[in-house]
Amino acid sequence: MGLNAEEFEQVDAVIQQSKRLKKGEYLFHAGENFSSLFAIRTGFFKTAVSTQDGRDQVTGFFMSGELMGMDGIGEGNYTCNAVALEDSEVCELPFSRIDELSKHLPRLNLHFFRLMSREIVRDQNVMLLLGNMRAEERLAAFLLNLSDRLHHRGFAANDFILRMSREEMGSYLGLKLETVSRTLSRFNQEGWISVEHKHIQILRPDILQNLVSGHLQEFGQCGFK
Repeated sequence: MGLNAEEFEQVDAVIQQSKRLKKGEYLFHAGENFSSLFAIRTGFFKTAVSTQDGRDQVTGFFMSGELMGMDGIGEGNYTCNAVALEDSEVCELPFSRIDELSKHLPRLNLHFFRLMSREIVRDQNVMLLLGNMRAEERLAAFLLNLSDRLHHRGFAANDFILRMSREEMGSYLGLKLETVSRTLSRFNQEGWISVEHKHIQILRPDILQNLVSGHLQEFGQCGFK
């Protein structure tokens, strides 16, 4: 964020005690009053909304180092459910105190504007995935997105464990479970990735990028994040 030591101390003062969640526990529910943002210290989460027929529609995945809860800022209520996909730990950031602190630290305010901008871009690119890409293109973009986010957080970019199920991936990408499994198997057979249960190794990121690149060029090189 470009803050100095004194400014970081002010930010640290806002952070309440860390909260630990077991796999399957809810961090917040859709409709709850918005009060805090949550910085993921360790772990992995999904967000989902309930459809009219009672199914869960996955709307996003979040990993350590990322911020959750910004969907509640506009209307004053969280718009989705947030569920831990593994044992996790988050830091709660009471929004009223962040808002007050931002008045004294303009650079902090700018940081949150950037985060919200990234959320908008993420939503736009999900719409692109669902509306214009074939199954193999959607899955390639999804794997490359995970790889890029892991890399920027200091983790191995091309060797990782999927924290979500095949079914959850399909819900997010607008694909049936069978299609996700079949497409992963095809990528594995082609030698583009190695799949062993949830363990993924991306062997040919260049091929995966080629699957997506036609759409990225057509739509202005938007990164799916």
